[in-house]
Amino acid sequence: MAQLRELAARFEAYGDWRDRLAHGVAAMQASLRERDLADAQVDLRIQQLLERLREDQLVVAFVAECSRGKSELINAIFFADFGARLLPAAAGRTTTCPTELLFDAALPPSIRLLPIETRLQDASVRELRSHADAWMTFPLDLADAGQLGAALAQVSQVKEVPVALARALGLDDDAAGPAQEIGGGDARVSVPCWRHAILNLPHPLLRQGLVIIDTPGLNAIGAEPELTPSVLSGAHVTLFVLAADAGVTRSDLDLWKRDPAGDASAHKAARIVVLNKIDSLWDDRKPEAAVAADIDRQVQAAAALLELSPAQVFPVSAHQALLAKVNGDDALLERSRLPALEKALSRTLIPAKRDLVGAATQAEVRGLASGIRARLETQQASIAEQLVELRELRGRNQDVVQHMLDRGAMEKELFEGSMQRFNALRTVFTQQTNALFDIIGLEALRTNAGRTRRGIERSPFTKGVRAAMADFFTSIRRDFGAAAVRAAEIHEMMQAMYARFAAELGTEAFAPPSFSMLKYQKEIDRLERAYNQHFNTLWNMLSKAKFTLTRRFFETVASRVKHVYEIANRDIEGWLRSVMSPLETHVREHHLQLQRRLESVERIHAASAELEARIGELDQQHEAFAMQMTELRRAVEAIDVLVLQTGAPPAAANA
Repeated sequence: MAQLRELAARFEAYGDWRDRLAHGVAAMQASLRERDLADAQVDLRIQQLLERLREDQLVVAFVAECSRGKSELINAIFFADFGARLLPAAAGRTTTCPTELLFDAALPPSIRLLPIETRLQDASVRELRSHADAWMTFPLDLADAGQLGAALAQVSQVKEVPVALARALGLDDDAAGPAQEIGGGDARVSVPCWRHAILNLPHPLLRQGLVIIDTPGLNAIGAEPELTPSVLSGAHVTLFVLAADAGVTRSDLDLWKRDPAGDASAHKAARIVVLNKIDSLWDDRKPEAAVAADIDRQVQAAAALLELSPAQVFPVSAHQALLAKVNGDDALLERSRLPALEKALSRTLIPAKRDLVGAATQAEVRGLASGIRARLETQQASIAEQLVELRELRGRNQDVVQHMLDRGAMEKELFEGSMQRFNALRTVFTQQTNALFDIIGLEALRTNAGRTRRGIERSPFTKGVRAAMADFFTSIRRDFGAAAVRAAEIHEMMQAMYARFAAELGTEAFAPPSFSMLKYQKEIDRLERAYNQHFNTLWNMLSKAKFTLTRRFFETVASRVKHVYEIANRDIEGWLRSVMSPLETHVREHHLQLQRRLESVERIHAASAELEARIGELDQQHEAFAMQMTELRRAVEAIDVLVLQTGAPPAAANA
């Protein structure tokens, strides 16, 4: 299709805006370096901001039961320009494993497949992503439609395995095909060949950071419990696909209620419902108004069952829309109603994502500027004080100069005493920090997990298994509680030290930020509720083999707990830096200014003729700092302008 679609145009406009913002941040970094305003910490924070902008992704997940036309909908919305189906959508060729469509410039076009046998390892899909040898990689020839289709069709592959192996893989009877007796009486079942698929494709939308997640149906989600918390929770919007020829079935409702965060009501704004296959309601013998009324009744019924507004349910025919786009049939495309869904995606999702990225960038830049500005203001104040003292020396005798020398010596003695206390504080701070990480570090989690695993393995009865798993959460909560107490002690110690240094050295009063463990404790509580709902049931304990139950517990719950620990450790490290860094900066700046003042007074004492020259030198430094403040303000304003530039989509988007 020659004309650029609105969705693609808005993605392109968003990508251009993000690139301009990244260029603006890089230009700000160069400007700060040129004016000697960027130290190692500022450079590091800007580099991290640039990496976040470069790696920015927009994740759209498609969720549906089998045979709802989900893959066809993906083809119609994003990949009609291939002129044929990219994802397999024919009868009997449904997706059997989660499939991610993205673009990584460091890799050639390919499809990476994770064998189902990796479920026998104690490793999640998240952990295996960085292990290339665990995946099977097949190159894609984008010029050969047949080879491309054959390669992508592999995501639908299944194979026959013994029932015992299927159960060892965690694929219970409800997640595998019916058992069949073959030669010798061995029962075998049909299971997916692959656990996960990643398609690396240089498509224009994927180049802009779009990531599409094509999920299998309810049975496969049950077989791969990591799919819901790990993959879908990272999506910025989820399209839940129904079929007009089936209505809202019980399995559709079950799938709808399986929200990634455990609370479906909290995520309705980020989910769009698509009523697909409305062409099954088309009838040439009926007036178009009657057909539209039938479709509207289906929409109303679906919205009522899902407890949504009908405006959140979009009726479409993905099959007819794909045909219309391939054949350039505008009338058929309009009748398929797909443009309305594309407009909703482009006009709500992309602006919201842009606002989020823009606000985060502004907050980071303003935080950087605030720290630099505080340093410049301290230096300006010191120079202004020196200028006042030196100008008062004009025409005075050497007694005044000697008084200044005596005062400088007294201040030096006071500072040296403060430095002794600072070094002692740094030693205590290091000890407190190490103690905090001993409580909340990953080694503590591994010890707890190992104790839980041994407790489960030693216990012959369900009660012991439940107790071991419950103790796992009790120990975690105890560790986070102890960590909260330790963090509060560190904060109280630093708060007192900041107050003391402000009184002794006359530095600007600073209240170090506190650190709360509440959000991590709430996340642990949420994971325990999920564990009680999905694992800690009498049916699970009695029906699942202990090995299978243990493996699934550690693949899902323990894996997510580890993720919480990793985030908490990262946040604590950042907090500790933010608590200590300002004090180190104050001490360093005060020491530098004290040295300069002493050197200045000594030079004046040795040669009073240098007084006027020194005053002129300080005047120039004061003006230079004022210019740096102005340039800093302009750099921040330039980022604000870039964030506010919406950048209208190309003309084709508005046609």
